[in-house]
Amino acid sequence: MNASRPLLSATDVRSLAASLDLRPTKTLGQNFVVDAGTVQRIVRTAKVGPDDVVLEVGPGLGSLTLALLPVVRSVVAVEIDARLAGLLPQTVANRLPESSGRLTVVQRDALRIDAIPGSMPTAIVANLPYNVAVPVLLHLLPTLPTVQRVLVMVQLEVAERLAAGPSDDAYGVPSVKARWYGDVRLAGTVGRQVFWPVPRVDSGLVALDRHQPPTTSATREQVFAVVDAAFGQRRKTLRAALAGWAGSPSAAETALWAAGIDPSARGETLDVEAFARLAEHRPVPPSGQRPVPPSGQGPVPPSGQGPTHPAGRR
Repeated sequence: MNASRPLLSATDVRSLAASLDLRPTKTLGQNFVVDAGTVQRIVRTAKVGPDDVVLEVGPGLGSLTLALLPVVRSVVAVEIDARLAGLLPQTVANRLPESSGRLTVVQRDALRIDAIPGSMPTAIVANLPYNVAVPVLLHLLPTLPTVQRVLVMVQLEVAERLAAGPSDDAYGVPSVKARWYGDVRLAGTVGRQVFWPVPRVDSGLVALDRHQPPTTSATREQVFAVVDAAFGQRRKTLRAALAGWAGSPSAAETALWAAGIDPSARGETLDVEAFARLAEHRPVPPSGQRPVPPSGQGPVPPSGQGPTHPAGRR
């Protein structure tokens, strides 16, 4: 280890992995950043500073952690792999001994996090595992209301989906739900060659600046339920797609008109504020009855995130 050159090179990453007899796995989405310039770019783009407590999900071998620690107040690193969680404090102590007291490692699945030890984080900066990026982000944002800024590296297709606006081809459930929490934008792209092993796709940087959710009498869960329903059958008009949510096509049409939305429109044309208005007008079913999904459509997960997987290191 060389304290005068704290950031990890490709050789350093492979050496650390070999010390653990670690072979990166697809199950945990383990692809490690081997380019110091990339992690420095992430830190610059995140616009974090000495007052920030940063939550890093999936620190892996510490490439991004070592770039963050000299810049911020402290880093809380959440790592599911016990071997990596155990090695990270040693790596920081060897390479950045003056910063080792400002690192907290939590060995846990990020999808199970309900609290963070110590000071609450003000920012999330992470290279998220491809297979759980959206579920992790949409779990952490409501769980950690002190987070004001997010900069995450994800699969480019996912980044485009998160950053898409109404009527964009990539616009969908993640796009709408992310905008409940903040303004979202694509902050850059990253080539696949900066990772080991090299993935089959490029990556994108997604930035989110927290804002207040839309003003509405509906709860977040109620708004997200109508979002899930609208995109569950995205090729259909909202009148048809929301029939199960409302109880019938005619009830859906009534709710849509009440919210100022054309029933012949489709879900991809609505922004989060429109979905919030619509949620306020969901018909109340008769006593003892509940709206059911349209024929052929199974139950939609409450979060609209799809199946969850352990949040390891991409």
